[in-house]
Amino acid sequence: MQLLTLPASPALATSIRATAQVFEDPKSQALLAHLQQVAPSEASVLIIGETGTGKELVARHIHNLSRRSSGPFVAVNCGAFSESLVEAELFGHEKGAFTGALAAKAGWFEEADGGTLFLDEIGDLPMAIQVKLLRVLQEREVVRLGSRKSIPINVRVLAATNVLLEKAINAGHFREDLYYRLNVVSLQLHPLRERPGDILPLTRHFVRSYSGRLGYGDVQISAAAEQKLVNYGWPGNIRELENVIHHTLLICRDDLIREEDLRLSNLRIERQVEQQAEDESASALLQRAFQRLFEEQAGGLHEKVEDALLRAAYRFCHYNQVHTASLLGLSRNVTRARLIVIGELVVNKRRGDEVQAGNRVLHLSI
Repeated sequence: MQLLTLPASPALATSIRATAQVFEDPKSQALLAHLQQVAPSEASVLIIGETGTGKELVARHIHNLSRRSSGPFVAVNCGAFSESLVEAELFGHEKGAFTGALAAKAGWFEEADGGTLFLDEIGDLPMAIQVKLLRVLQEREVVRLGSRKSIPINVRVLAATNVLLEKAINAGHFREDLYYRLNVVSLQLHPLRERPGDILPLTRHFVRSYSGRLGYGDVQISAAAEQKLVNYGWPGNIRELENVIHHTLLICRDDLIREEDLRLSNLRIERQVEQQAEDESASALLQRAFQRLFEEQAGGLHEKVEDALLRAAYRFCHYNQVHTASLLGLSRNVTRARLIVIGELVVNKRRGDEVQAGNRVLHLSI
């Protein structure tokens, strides 16, 4: 069995990270095969998966299989720093660069020189920092906060996210050019509920690990308990499984984990109910809006609804034609032509410029 674990650290006791990863399920084996193919390269990798699915473990394994394995592996949670400090943390700062900067300090890029920098929760980076990160990736050099001197770096960047960056791009919260720079290779980590073949191997690993810490003997798991574990949905993924096993070992008797010893959360069920209620609420609102339109309008509704939808999507995407087209499932040309028809775009035929009609925001044609 291929088992990955994080280095021992007291901080992991309260971490939401997965501390172990296995590749027994067919989906996990396919991921491992892909990982082993791309690890030796220098390509940037975007690791996508829910919280607790083991993204950092996968990033560490890529590093260990690469030609940079003798260099440092530096893991940074992009959501752990305030917006005012994240630039100094990533790129470093000089003495006096800001209040409290009593000495010069290297940033995480410099710390990872010659090795791998893992940027977890990359979607949490402020837009201003995304611009600077893109420049660092392009130029392969950093400029510390408070300095004008560039410092060359030799770093492979691995990034991870638990959100759909495509949606963040459409909403104007993430730069499209940075997304493509990071997403040279994409690795999708399936949630634990979608790879049931990993549940029992992980369970046995955690039982052995925590039994040793607690000074227990050989703890067994009943067949009914195993079935309960496999059937559960694991909204918290591997980290939730670890917590469940830790708690279970504290209350089980006679070195045997029974079905009734397992205290599983109702969170997944509650999430499903809430999501269903939200979906039904949105559907009901839309139905009521249509009903009102049918009652008040004499005709021509299809075109009016289509135009209103396009306007709303265009504004939601901050007047970006490409993102609007992607959101609505249309081509860029169709979207642009319709925006001109409904008056959202005014085209200067002589110059070839496009101007958003409502507030005169300029959009240069591509």
